[in-house]
Amino acid sequence: MKRWLITYFSFTKREFNGLMVLMGLILLMMIFPYIYGLIKSEEPITEADELAVLKLALEDKQKIAEATVNKGNGKDVAKKKAVRFVFDPNTIGQLEWERLGLSARQARSILNYRAKGGQFRTKEDLRKMYTITEQMYVQLEPYVKIVPPNVDYSDIKPKAYTKSSLVKAKSEIIEINGADTIELDKIKGIGMAFANRIVKYRARIGGFYKKEQLMEVFGLDSVKYIEIKDQIIVDASKIKKININTVEIDDFKNHPYIRYKQVNALIQYRKQHGKYSNFADLNKVAILNQETIDRLAAYLEF
Repeated sequence: MKRWLITYFSFTKREFNGLMVLMGLILLMMIFPYIYGLIKSEEPITEADELAVLKLALEDKQKIAEATVNKGNGKDVAKKKAVRFVFDPNTIGQLEWERLGLSARQARSILNYRAKGGQFRTKEDLRKMYTITEQMYVQLEPYVKIVPPNVDYSDIKPKAYTKSSLVKAKSEIIEINGADTIELDKIKGIGMAFANRIVKYRARIGGFYKKEQLMEVFGLDSVKYIEIKDQIIVDASKIKKININTVEIDDFKNHPYIRYKQVNALIQYRKQHGKYSNFADLNKVAILNQETIDRLAAYLEF
């Protein structure tokens, strides 16, 4: 083996001896920790050593528990001994909140809420604060006492009502075929959103010939209709009429009462048989039923 190594790697005898010494040192360094551990393990472990290790483990466990027992807003909060006393959440300050067991961050959050105009009118309002956990609220709830604000009524004078002001207080009667969104907004129960929808739908059909058509407006159901029906009137003379003898498909393009195929059939029949004279002529168009003719009647002229 020795001769092979010397021959293969072209080592001199001196170089080969040096290599062997180096490898021996490396091997010794590798096995030294193992040998040292065996020697060290033979030393007896005393009861005092075991108690010291146990004490350190308990201290570490306690530190971890204290660091994680209370958490607020995702960050660790140091555990404090809470003091219970009767308090008004509308008046106490930072220190009082912290004495109750809240962290400095939680206390500041509540004070910021109050600074922006927030008020606690009932105990339940405190429960709604995201910084107050359900467990904390249960502990604090028996001590919450909200004092109603003092109101000075001495400067408040009864409002004098005149006959004219009482008349103005009554809801205005609005004609829905001529009213714009501002006028429709005056109807009790109709906000600007409904006013815009009514105006858009009115443009699609050409006007309303009866109040009940308002229930065709998106979102305006029978309950809402009952609420507003006594505040409105309909002037059917303002309806935009369509001449059935000159009508083209685009004139009925957006009308909700008639479909494209029906409009096309009306026009094709007129081209083949001439102009319509009355509503009875419309019955001759097979694709038109009586219900559709009745709904369109208010919008057609000959």
